[in-house]
Amino acid sequence: MTEPEPLQFVGLNTVRLGRRCFDYFSGCDYFRLARDRRVARAAIQALKKHGLNVAASRRTTGNHAIYGQLEAELAQFFAAPSALVLPDGYDAPIAAAQALAPECEHLFVDEFAHAALRDAARMFRVKAQEFGHHDAAGLARCLAKCKPGSCPVVLTDGMFAHDGSVTPLHRYLQILPPRGLLLVDDAHGVGLIGATGQGSLEHEGVNRQCIIQCGTLSKAFGAYGGFILASTAWRERIMERSRLFAGTTPLPPLLAGAALAALRILGRDRGRRKRLQRNARYLRDALRAAGWEIEEAPGPIIRLPALGERAVRKLKSQFLAAKIYPPFLKYGAVSDQGFFRIVVSSEHTLPQLDRVARVLRKCPNF
Repeated sequence: MTEPEPLQFVGLNTVRLGRRCFDYFSGCDYFRLARDRRVARAAIQALKKHGLNVAASRRTTGNHAIYGQLEAELAQFFAAPSALVLPDGYDAPIAAAQALAPECEHLFVDEFAHAALRDAARMFRVKAQEFGHHDAAGLARCLAKCKPGSCPVVLTDGMFAHDGSVTPLHRYLQILPPRGLLLVDDAHGVGLIGATGQGSLEHEGVNRQCIIQCGTLSKAFGAYGGFILASTAWRERIMERSRLFAGTTPLPPLLAGAALAALRILGRDRGRRKRLQRNARYLRDALRAAGWEIEEAPGPIIRLPALGERAVRKLKSQFLAAKIYPPFLKYGAVSDQGFFRIVVSSEHTLPQLDRVARVLRKCPNF
């Protein structure tokens, strides 16, 4: 495997590669809070007050008060019964799966599920069965084969990172048996979509009764750490049953302090979300006007149609010539060949968006 080129961030939307600087339309720092001075200042203050590390599991002597404070404010932000903070967003679905495993009798996974959900599936005592991406009818056929009264668990992303599409959770809930549960990895949706940024559940207009929602603080919130939103009863079960929760040191207090600051900023500043929506709409419309077939999505991720190897090389060189770092990636089970995935932020300027549009206007769809 070839190691990616090291990039240095030199501004909100600019990276340096070697001696050259480029506009940046990749990554997941959707609101650029990772470089917000208020978030950084909160981290420094927490470091001075609480030190670098609690150096123990929360099940022993590492249960610092700042984690309870962060969990309370997460639950309030997301209008959830309770929240549980984990060291990393990747950990959240795995910890939840360890608690769900004793109840689960049938397990179903979206074919494009994130790697964290794939690893979470290994925690269960039953073999996972794949169903088609966003395929409610296919999932219904799978669920119809479950024995009556059983407890099936469905694993899916909330908002998928490769194209920004959102799982039809309302349709899944309509076909879910009474004892069924959805484990939703909403790392890319939390803080970002929904009227108040509560993620894919809010976007789809569904309640939390049969859903355990997992998220990360490292994307929309620009900080670090993972969390689980669930009923109080499930929170207790996760703390009791999860080996990952019991056996890990929690995130450093300075990162919890940064997360609290970011959470409060997004809670107060609805303007960032409006700017992000405006920027994403502006670029989508410009690319469609240039002849590109662009799928609709509620977030800021714009995936270009698949291109051949020659076209990929040509477009990469045109991006570089326009001083734009090429937003090209390969993403797990979604595509072995790779694809262009343009990520808009709330802080991109109209001239920066226009530069992307100009590059793609030169050769629509190749």
